[in-house]
Amino acid sequence: MDDPADPHAAVSYAAIDLGTNNCRLLIARPVAGGFRVVDAFSRIVRLGEGVAGSRRLSEAAMARAIEALRVCAAKVRRRPGCELRAVATAACRQALNRDAFLARVHRETGLQLEVIDPQEEARLALGGCAPLLDPQVPNGLIFDIGGGSTELCWLTMRAAGNGDGPGGPDLVAWHSMPVGVANLAERFAGAPDTPETFEAMVAETAEALRTFAGDRAVARAFADRPVQMVGASGTVTTLAGVAKELPRYDRRQVDGCVLPAETVRATSRRIVEMSPAARLDHPCIGPQRADLVIAGCAILEAICRAWPVDRLTVADRGLREGILYHLMQARGEPVAAPPL
Repeated sequence: MDDPADPHAAVSYAAIDLGTNNCRLLIARPVAGGFRVVDAFSRIVRLGEGVAGSRRLSEAAMARAIEALRVCAAKVRRRPGCELRAVATAACRQALNRDAFLARVHRETGLQLEVIDPQEEARLALGGCAPLLDPQVPNGLIFDIGGGSTELCWLTMRAAGNGDGPGGPDLVAWHSMPVGVANLAERFAGAPDTPETFEAMVAETAEALRTFAGDRAVARAFADRPVQMVGASGTVTTLAGVAKELPRYDRRQVDGCVLPAETVRATSRRIVEMSPAARLDHPCIGPQRADLVIAGCAILEAICRAWPVDRLTVADRGLREGILYHLMQARGEPVAAPPL
C-alpha cells in the first residue's frame, strides 16, 4: 500500500460493492495498461440474511453492513480527490425497506449507495473479468455467483483491426438468475446434508437457468464453436483453493488459474462429501463460507451441466474491478480493459 498523503501521487479511484453476503472495497491508481491496487477491504456482512422470505433487511444485517461501510468510507477519505462509485446489488434490490437503509447509510457514513439493476451488475462483472478472456477463443461465458443472484454473460470475441476498435468481448446475451448462495442455502436450511439434497439444489438452479440455456440467439451464437468459461465469486475461488491444496487462500495462485472440468467436478464432490466440521476447519473454506459453499457448488454444477466445457478459468475479480475500469476510462485513463 502506498502513502495516500503523497501530493505527487496519481489520482485514486475507488469501488465499493455491497452485496448480499459481502462488503468489498478496492482503491486503485492507473498505471500503464491497467491499474495498481493501493488499498482494499472485505468483510462478510450477510446483508441479505432472511430477505428472501421477509423482503426486508433486518436490523442486525443493516448494522453489520453499516459498520463495514464506515471502514470503507474512512479509507476513501484518506485519499483526497479519490473518485468513488459505491453500489449495492441483489439484497437491496429485493428489500422493501431499502430506501430507509440507503438514507441511514448516507447519514451514518457519508456514502451515497447506488442500487444497480441486474443488467448493470452483469455488465460491470464482465468488464472486471474481461482481461482474463482468451482473444483466440471466439465465444465465452462469464458468470458471477453472488449471494442473492447469479449473473451470466454470453459473449463473442471481437477481432482486432476490423475497423471497430481494439479486440475484445461483445455481449450477445445476459441473464440475472435470482438464485445465489445465500438464498439457496436458506431455502434448504434444515435439510439433511446428503447427496440427494445437493441434487435437489442443482435441480432448482437448473430450472432457474432453463429459459436462458434455451435462448435461440445464444444457441445460434455458440453452436459447434469453441467456448471459454470464466467463473467469478467466492464459490469458484474457494473451490480453486481446495483443488490446489493451498495451506491458506492465496489470490496470486488462484486469480487467472485454469482448472480442467474434471477437476472442478471432482473438487465440488469432495467439498459436498466433507463433514460440516471438515468444511469449518478447511483453510480455504472456514467458518465464513462453510454454510454457503454447498449451495455455491450446486449453482456451479448446474452451470457446468448446462454448458459443458473442457476447463474453467478462475477469476478473483469482478464487479469492483469493472467499476474501476469504467471510472478510469471515463476520465481518459489509458487502461487496457476493452470498453463495454
